[in-house]
Formats: sequence, C-alpha cells, structure tokens
Amino acid sequence: MGRTGIIDRKTKETDISITLELDGTGKAEISTGIGFFDHMLEGFARHGFFDLQCKVNGDLQVDGHHTVEDSGIVLGQAIAKAIGDKKGICRYGSFLLPMDDALMLCAVDLCGRPYLNFDCTFPVERVGGLDTELVREFFYAVSYSAAMNLHLKLLAGSNGHHIIEAMFKAFAKALDQAVRMDSRITDVLSTKGSL
Repeated sequence: MGRTGIIDRKTKETDISITLELDGTGKAEISTGIGFFDHMLEGFARHGFFDLQCKVNGDLQVDGHHTVEDSGIVLGQAIAKAIGDKKGICRYGSFLLPMDDALMLCAVDLCGRPYLNFDCTFPVERVGGLDTELVREFFYAVSYSAAMNLHLKLLAGSNGHHIIEAMFKAFAKALDQAVRMDSRITDVLSTKGSL
C-alpha cells in the first residue's frame, strides 16, 4: 500500500474504524448507519480517487451527532497519518463544483493549522437520515483533526441534497489536488521549512 492512514477510535458513544488510501481508485466500503451520510462518504472517495473503508457503530438511538462528528475526527486523523511528513505534496487545492442548482467552492491548505470557514446554509433540516446541521460539525472535525485550513462556500443552491453532495465532492477534488506529489517540491512547500 502507498500513503495510507488507518485509525481505530472507540468511545462510549462510537466505535469507528477508518482506512484511507490517498493513492487509490475511488473504491469505498462505508457503513455508518446513516444512509445519506454513507452516500456522501462514497462520493468523497469516488471523486477524490481515495480508497476508503469506514465502519461506524454509533449511538443512533440518541441521534446522529456523535456518529457524524466522530467520523469527521477519525477521517481527519486518517488524512493526517496518510499524508505523513508532507514532503513533496502540493499542499494547496481548490475546486469549484456545480451540481444542478448547487455551486460549491472548496479550498484546502494542508498547513498544519486547523481552521474552518463554512459559509453554507441549507433550505431543509434533514436530508434522508442526516440532520443538515451536522454537516458543519463533520467538516469542523475533519479540519481540526487533519490540521488543515478548509474553506467551504455555497455560491448557489436551492436543493439540500444537491448542496451537501456538491460540498463533499468539492472537498474530495480539492483534497486530491492538495495531497498530490510534485517532483519540483523536494522538501515541504513552505519558506519555514516545515508544515
């Protein structure tokens, strides 16, 4: 295997195992207990060309919050582990993704500093079994666990399903750019000498 992050995390609220291969083909095996969330993670893997295995047992009898947020924590940790020392990576990525009525901008900097700018609103409270307010919680957790700058901005959109799907796909495309190796970068892409 190439650049891979394998993380297992168990708490009283969730039991999560994630394996992420950055240099994959887009294969996904996802089971979170929330069908629409599974669909979003499958889209993330497919459009980023990441191989992703994600198995989550969460306290869905309470609600979906712990399942979604903790999945973001573990995915962020897996991203960070798979990237490793960041030598040779492009570091930055951005993508403008249209999906019918939705137009989503995502920009990523794998700088080692966590920050989320989430400029998105949803026209509905739920899409399938997913509370839309949990989408921000997921991306917040990913950005902090992976120590990345992550900007998500909704430029247009009226359908909740399309907005969220565009967000996950735009993130996948931007992250794919950021983790790519560039032969011109012999160390890390920083004047400080470290990321």
